[in-house]
Amino acid sequence: MTPRVLRCALLDDFQDVASGIVDWSPLAGRVSLTAFREHAGSEDELAADLADFDIVVTLRERVPFPASLFARLPKLRLLIASGMRNSVIDYAAARAHGVTVCGTASSSTPPVELTWALLLGLARGLVRENTALREGGPWQSTVGADLHGRVLGLLGLGKIGSRVAEVGRAFGMDVIAWSRNLTDERAAAAGVRRAATKEELLGGSDFVSIHLASNEGTRGLVGAAELALMRPGAYLVNTSRAAIVDQDALLAALTGGAIAGAAVDVFDIEPLPADHPMRTAPRLLATPHLGYVSRDNYRRYYGEAVEDIVAFLAGEPIRRLD
Repeated sequence: MTPRVLRCALLDDFQDVASGIVDWSPLAGRVSLTAFREHAGSEDELAADLADFDIVVTLRERVPFPASLFARLPKLRLLIASGMRNSVIDYAAARAHGVTVCGTASSSTPPVELTWALLLGLARGLVRENTALREGGPWQSTVGADLHGRVLGLLGLGKIGSRVAEVGRAFGMDVIAWSRNLTDERAAAAGVRRAATKEELLGGSDFVSIHLASNEGTRGLVGAAELALMRPGAYLVNTSRAAIVDQDALLAALTGGAIAGAAVDVFDIEPLPADHPMRTAPRLLATPHLGYVSRDNYRRYYGEAVEDIVAFLAGEPIRRLD
């Protein structure tokens, strides 16, 4: 008897590249692929879309998999998340419903590079100047902010934060960092100074960049009171997680001119609704969560997803998260 061909869903394949960026032939004849280019707007829609799938490959933490969703997907047997950490999957529910959860490697290089693209674009008004040049607007309408000799404050000094610090030093910036568990020794090893408090870092930096994981200790870490500590000429960059910064407080700070500007790659709702105020906020450079989106990273995600599926079919799952 010929074994049933399993169905695999590739979620949020916005650029329609998942099925072609790596070699899926090891699954030929055993697994069929279906890519979803549109994001499911609700759990009801997602449950309907995935009802007949045995395997799901999801990107980052955009799609929650709570217990209620697992209960509505009786055919699901394997869930693969890009990266080796995912806070929106209910692992206990996955186990209870017989679903194996696996991950993939994820590079810290793309978010480091995007952080600097955003910081530089923000500092030199690149979007505004490019738009003016293309549309026949004024020739030079902004005065750029300098990096050399300025203070770069990093909230978080892990893999990504440390590499952002390295680039900052190359620009001749004075780099300081803070997190709850950061030590003087760890800061010194990264070539930066440790700020004694979060408040000291926010009040003493010309540019603040966030590189923390989202958890109970960091959600809402930067709110109205913290933004009020920043210098009027300072800039905020967030390529980490939206929940770390109070979105309403950030909008108010930008609208009122309390800070010079912000650059963000992450939002409280993704994809961002057409009428979301972040789309029209002043002094804001925004990108649609591109931090992880690069050719090499996608090859890593989907290439290891293939490996995960092959191992699962062999009865020996690898890179398990559950």
